[in-house]
Amino acid sequence: MRLAVVGAGAVGRSVVELAGEHGHEVVAVADSSSAIVADGSGAAGSDGPTGVDAEAVVTRKAEAGIVGDDDPADALAADYDVLVEATPTTLGDAEPGFSHVRTALERDRHVVLANKGPVAERYGDLQALAADSAGDVRFEATVGGAIPAVSTVEDIEPSHVTAVRGVLNGTANFILTRMAAEGLDYDHVLSEAQDLGVAEADPSFDVDGTDAALKCVILANVLSFGGADDPADAREFTLADASVEGIRDVPGSVLRLAAEDGRTVRLIGEATGETVRVAPRLVHENGTLAVSGTQNIVQIETTHAGRLNISGRGAGGPETASAILGDVGRLG
Repeated sequence: MRLAVVGAGAVGRSVVELAGEHGHEVVAVADSSSAIVADGSGAAGSDGPTGVDAEAVVTRKAEAGIVGDDDPADALAADYDVLVEATPTTLGDAEPGFSHVRTALERDRHVVLANKGPVAERYGDLQALAADSAGDVRFEATVGGAIPAVSTVEDIEPSHVTAVRGVLNGTANFILTRMAAEGLDYDHVLSEAQDLGVAEADPSFDVDGTDAALKCVILANVLSFGGADDPADAREFTLADASVEGIRDVPGSVLRLAAEDGRTVRLIGEATGETVRVAPRLVHENGTLAVSGTQNIVQIETTHAGRLNISGRGAGGPETASAILGDVGRLG
């Protein structure tokens, strides 16, 4: 498959670096201000793309802050099979990611998303565009990094899944794990997490539960639309439909008391075809949901196969890129 990668952060760069190992060729890369389009991969090109030099693209981004000398729009107009949308997640209208997706689908190209915005905030619009296109949309990387949550639900069939829950944010989980293990308070551990690069300078997206909620909204849409006989009958979820509580107000004393009873606290998200909830919850300290550090876990409740548990790394450039490239493989 020929890939155009829009977004040159850690995830986009990892896709560029790893695509060849999966048998794919990157023919265009764009960041917010520049692009590089391989020779022969322009929309009017007739000789076929030759692929960009992955190492050169990544090096130039690191050293000069740009990926090439072309305009970002040139990447969207290139001759590719799959658009990889890896720009930062935005809420509300989910722009500019949604417009990138629209452009690709209107050209009958496939789209693979790492950007949560279009899937969490405009799922119905996304499905409508896909229905009118010869291209397909996949978004495994939007939920749980390398964990195959979406594809597992699809394999089981959404109508046979009653709920999906889990620990879906590594930053929040790292903080809660350290608070419990060392008897420390939130502010102390947050500072430690920021020093280690586990938490952002502004950690709100993670610690307030927004990131986990977006992932659960996506899962709720998969369950709702996948379980409906007619997409018109499905309920569409956005972040506004989620009940969200973060971890800022979890005191160290609660974790110490929980430990005395053989329990701990984790930020748990849960999605069904009717509700989305994210909040700190008590779990057994040796239970399945008590994953430690930055690990994530997804539990899938099924009507016939019982409860399935899938755990792994929920973030990171190579991990998320592996989910993206897995989706590309499914499109092939």
